[in-house]
Amino acid sequence: MTQAKVLIAGGGIGGLSMALTLHQIGVPCVVFESVPELKPLGVGINLQPNAVRELYDLGIGPDDLEQVGVPAKEWALVGLNGNDIYAEPRGTLAGYNWPQYAVHRGEFHILLYRTFTERAGADAVRLGCQVTGYEHNADGSVTALITHADGRESRETGTVLIGADGIHSKIRAQMHPDQPPIHWGGAIMWRGTTRAKPTRTGSSFLGLGTYKHRMVIYPISHPDPDTGEALINWIAEVTYDDPSLRENTGWFRQVQIDDFAHHFDGWTYDWLDVPALIRGADVAYENPMIDRDPIPTWRDGNVVLMGDAAHAMYPTGSNGASQAVIDARTLGAAMLDHGVTEQALAAYDKTLCGPVSELILRNRGAGPFGLLNMVEDRCGGTFDNIDDVIPATERAEFMAKYKAAAGFAIEKLNTSPRTIPEGAKV
Repeated sequence: MTQAKVLIAGGGIGGLSMALTLHQIGVPCVVFESVPELKPLGVGINLQPNAVRELYDLGIGPDDLEQVGVPAKEWALVGLNGNDIYAEPRGTLAGYNWPQYAVHRGEFHILLYRTFTERAGADAVRLGCQVTGYEHNADGSVTALITHADGRESRETGTVLIGADGIHSKIRAQMHPDQPPIHWGGAIMWRGTTRAKPTRTGSSFLGLGTYKHRMVIYPISHPDPDTGEALINWIAEVTYDDPSLRENTGWFRQVQIDDFAHHFDGWTYDWLDVPALIRGADVAYENPMIDRDPIPTWRDGNVVLMGDAAHAMYPTGSNGASQAVIDARTLGAAMLDHGVTEQALAAYDKTLCGPVSELILRNRGAGPFGLLNMVEDRCGGTFDNIDDVIPATERAEFMAKYKAAAGFAIEKLNTSPRTIPEGAKV
């Protein structure tokens, strides 16, 4: 019998998590990534405890993650006048067996790439190679159609093809040719990083303002021992009632800070100066908050989707990257049960497609930031005592429902067995 080989389209966080998982369980794979050189691009992302658990099981432990980010201590929402709406501890401080990490996306990506190529060899990732489509073969194999950076075209045949090629996935486009266009609800995000002193606990994830006009702020590095300053990731957001007002919005394009900073003039508190934080950045990037409508299946025979190709979602839940890691581990577990087969892909699809599709829509409805919607509706965003606006029991119940939907309810996560048993091989 010919040894199974898995083809992975896309060398982002999802694709490399998949590759590391396959290497761990003894399945040969090759990753095709369209860019000719990987660079540490992007700003901050969060890795939830359910994903950190899987990274630890992959041998990417705290010493590695401490090099690219910091453990988050708190998640907090604050109203327009600077008063707390909701705050809770995060990671091990909340009772999880694993921390939550706020990391530099690009540095984390390079960590995954370096770890995989050290384990599997440099030729296991082929840069400058974009998978543009696929063909099913009579013998049950699948052929990936590849366009190289120099314009050449080639073909690669394997047992399974995994589409981890992001929100603009070519694999998904072939699988679902009638899918609606990318969905944009009118929110614009401006992203940047600034060297500044962290607020609150020193490692707090802070949401400030209203649902339609807010800041998200959190550190992604440890403080400098001399200055006390850390690299602070910030996201400034404005939602337009009429999305057509911003039809010219680019995808992650560099912009001048003066183009948007005025939206946050006056957001100065005795513990935080938002205008100074924004203007302290060297560079800022603009991109729309977009996702894709859920699809009924992520599978077409021996081709399957994962990560943003399967479930691009609003970042309101801070779990897009985490879900990509969970996808990889869930698919790896299915291969342990069913081999590198269509049955494994079907089991993975049955496990995740429905629940994660619901999560896409939940995040579109503001995710955990939905509390800001409630505050805005009930008092216009300003208040003296949040208990007079939303009782503590109602706030706690709202957050518990989101955690359960996103797969990181504390007791369930802490007591569940390993996704990939130690030493397990296909």
